[in-house]
Amino acid sequence: MLEIVLACIGAGIALCLLISVWDCNRFVTVQYEIVSDKVIKPCRFVLLSDLHNKTYGKDHARLIDAIDSVSPDAILVAGDMLTAAAGHSCEPALSLMKQLASRYKVYYGMGNHEYRLKLYPEQYGDVYEEFVSGLLRLGIRPLINENTYLPEYNVAVCGAEIERRYYGRFRKASMDGKYLPKILGEPRADACQILIAHSPQYFEEYAAWGADVVVSGHVHGGIVRLPWLGGVLSPNMTLFPKYDGGRFTLGKTTMILSRGLGTHTIPVRVFNPGELVVITLTPGTQKGQA
Repeated sequence: MLEIVLACIGAGIALCLLISVWDCNRFVTVQYEIVSDKVIKPCRFVLLSDLHNKTYGKDHARLIDAIDSVSPDAILVAGDMLTAAAGHSCEPALSLMKQLASRYKVYYGMGNHEYRLKLYPEQYGDVYEEFVSGLLRLGIRPLINENTYLPEYNVAVCGAEIERRYYGRFRKASMDGKYLPKILGEPRADACQILIAHSPQYFEEYAAWGADVVVSGHVHGGIVRLPWLGGVLSPNMTLFPKYDGGRFTLGKTTMILSRGLGTHTIPVRVFNPGELVVITLTPGTQKGQA
């Protein structure tokens, strides 16, 4: 009997390993539509998050082909396109950004890995400066607590860079209600305000700030996904995180949370392939609104 149990456990582990190899090297395209009476013209965004220097095909060919196939009006980047680790290069991320910038307008919001590179140059060298200067040469201005307006669609895009203490492990650090207005200023109330905010953990605070749409990443879908239970583990070591991937609503605010495209510390994805997210903003009145 014990031999049978051990054999079943071994077979289960082997199956999970095979699934992880499969899921770590593929991505799926998911699409969302958000209706807003502030939008004056339909617009389509591709949301990229948590690539962590992963490449899909030579020179990102598979990812670029998938993006081109949906013909977005612009790209939203929700951070962590590279990894803060000693000896890691920013070249894979810059290579992708170069190809995207030659085709589309790119709005880049910083993640905790970009922020960590900036905080600790003694540990990571000049990778952050090299990466940001590379983005600027490509015509991509990182939205570091900055808002920009897209008049053709009446859409504003703001990128939030929150402090490292808000990425602490095991518990959610309290965020004062004055914090986001202090670092971001006021939202654009007369436009559809998109907030690129890497961590979804503060969705309530983003909604209170005044975002109409929040785009996030960071959680990697919970690393392992289980039926009915969803994602198992968040980066701050919380089991079954409330926000693990997908669409969430709070009042008039919608959050689209990408499951990301890569891995880093825990190189595992089980029942959890990477995601290329497509968001279409459509003029109109949301259901339930007068």
